[in-house]
Amino acid sequence: MKFTAAGDAIIQQRIYEDFPGFSELGAFIGKGDARFFNLETTLNHEGEASASAFSGGTYLRTNPEVLDDLIKFGFNMTSFNNNHAMDYGYDGFRLTWEAVEKSGLVHSGAGRNLAEASAPKYLETKNGRVALISVNANFDPSMIAGEASPRVKGRPGINALRLDKYITLPEKELSEIKKIAKATKINAEMDIVRKEGYFPELSDKEAELGSLKFVLGEEMRYVMKANEKDMARIEKAIYEARLQADYIMVSVHSHHISGDAKENPAEFLKEFAHRCIDAGANAIVGHGPHLLRPIEIYKNSPIFYSLGDFVLQLYSVEFAPEDFFDKHGLTSASTVHELLKKRSKDFTVGLMTDKRMFRSVIPYWETDGTRLTKLVLMPIEMKMDGHKSEIGLPRRCDNMEIFEYLREMSEPYGTKIKVNEDGFYECEW
Repeated sequence: MKFTAAGDAIIQQRIYEDFPGFSELGAFIGKGDARFFNLETTLNHEGEASASAFSGGTYLRTNPEVLDDLIKFGFNMTSFNNNHAMDYGYDGFRLTWEAVEKSGLVHSGAGRNLAEASAPKYLETKNGRVALISVNANFDPSMIAGEASPRVKGRPGINALRLDKYITLPEKELSEIKKIAKATKINAEMDIVRKEGYFPELSDKEAELGSLKFVLGEEMRYVMKANEKDMARIEKAIYEARLQADYIMVSVHSHHISGDAKENPAEFLKEFAHRCIDAGANAIVGHGPHLLRPIEIYKNSPIFYSLGDFVLQLYSVEFAPEDFFDKHGLTSASTVHELLKKRSKDFTVGLMTDKRMFRSVIPYWETDGTRLTKLVLMPIEMKMDGHKSEIGLPRRCDNMEIFEYLREMSEPYGTKIKVNEDGFYECEW
């Protein structure tokens, strides 16, 4: 079978017909039987949905017609299970779900209840049946889909991967945390609630300081681990898809990092990807941090820790809720121009000023059954300047900085990348 995938489509306006580079991108994407992208916006018309009290960063919303433009690239699979899925509340979520459903794109990760959100969805192709399971590790808790009970309707939302977070400390430092908590009484209310039986007791090897949890360990370390209940649900979905599909793709949205560089995927994400493949998944397609992350081949299965962006139109937001203006010391009497200018410190900081966010790759891979046999990457670059109708749109590029950047970060994962005569990158493992 053959596959192509793209990263985040932060699309906020229509794409004009046959823009420069469109035909070459479409031809490359179209080589896949399954062709995936991450839809990073909500779809609803002005006045149809109220904004949430939170957003994924920027309140993203555009008209559903943009799906027509993305489908012209050849995509046939997507997910909108990301941190922006409920920027415009449950109404915006429902309208996005309905628009994607109506478009004919196979999608997963969002649903009217947890069972629907976590279920694999299937694409029929002439060369086999492909399952898509979509997971999100960056979300407000209210976004999580809820399971139905015999008498209570399920809650619409996303298929979430919750994280268990804590800091390990040696005994001396853990004792100091306990002293601080006792002296400041920061935990007093929680201690009362805990004694009332609403939360489990802490052991001698644990401490809390407000919302921070500490655990006795050999060294000082911040730990993030995938929640085992969520992992069990995801592995169960993979198990189900093994019967129903010839190939299983897992889409995962995560901004989390290890160390102090945005390019480094968090340790839990690496463990998550390996566990999914161990359970029977055949490819992991990551997105979220808006830049490229390493490529790893694990058990003859590709792991793209992040494919970066495919469309980046953050400055094309037409309107915003009062909450967004208020957050930056303005009111909705101001323009969106003033709002974005203030947030970006006069357009000097943010995603739209960082060239890493505008450089990416589109992978094309072939398999013999489920075993990876070929992996080629098309380097792409989104326009950072020029006409307003072109900024943020992708096209193929020959910028060797992308090659060196990706090659260097992927080598520690056992993936070697070379440049072919045609300018595409080829992966070896």
